[in-house]
Amino acid sequence: MLHIQPLPAFNDNYIWKLSHDEQVGAYVVDPGDAQVVLDALTATNTPLLGILITHHHYDHTDGVARLVETYDVPVYGSKESPFAGITHPLSSGDTVAVFDATFTVQTVPGHTLDHIAYFTQDTSAPVVFSGDTLFLAGCGRLFEGSPAQMLDAMDWFKSLPDHTKVYCTHEYSLANLAFAAAVEPNNAAVKTALQRCTALREQDQPTLPTSIAQEKTINPFMRADQPDVQDAASGYISAPCTTQLEAFTAVREWKNNF
Repeated sequence: MLHIQPLPAFNDNYIWKLSHDEQVGAYVVDPGDAQVVLDALTATNTPLLGILITHHHYDHTDGVARLVETYDVPVYGSKESPFAGITHPLSSGDTVAVFDATFTVQTVPGHTLDHIAYFTQDTSAPVVFSGDTLFLAGCGRLFEGSPAQMLDAMDWFKSLPDHTKVYCTHEYSLANLAFAAAVEPNNAAVKTALQRCTALREQDQPTLPTSIAQEKTINPFMRADQPDVQDAASGYISAPCTTQLEAFTAVREWKNNF
């Protein structure tokens, strides 16, 4: 069985460590801090087998060079990435074998133009590593891409099985849920999620993974087709938002200033 463990890094990052019951070694996703990974590997006497990168930002890639110096492993990432450390460039539809699971690559530009996600159904529940594109109750800032690109990414995530576990790379849940409550103050699912996540953080526990099913009920960026979200977006910009893209664009701008 595949095991996925969060390795906290920096102030609010998670580096995801993948291991297997019956096979030796580990893979990591978005290792911004090499020492965090090395400490985890040393603690379990586990060699590193490979690195998966979702996008080029430093807090997802800065640990790669030191890890590769130590373990000489493949580094998977987008063929469009400006990060020079990728040894196995990937496009949509390409696959990466991680133990006995095959992850399929999906390009999800928006946060950055080189952003990709990794999805597999070869686990007890489907898994997606969403990087900084889809968060619990949120989505990434549009540093390089357009609202239309990010909305397309949200639509792709919505197309995944509801029980897909979503592993993003930041602990932004409480702030995102506070914003979701501002957008949909009558959304009971948001209130429930905020209570649950608050209790977890009070115990210094991760709020992740989330699920596609949960995100469909709480995430304003995946709910731009809902009348309540469109009404709230219209109120924010003082103009009608009658399409998903108009609502998404307004809500993303709102979140930037929240």
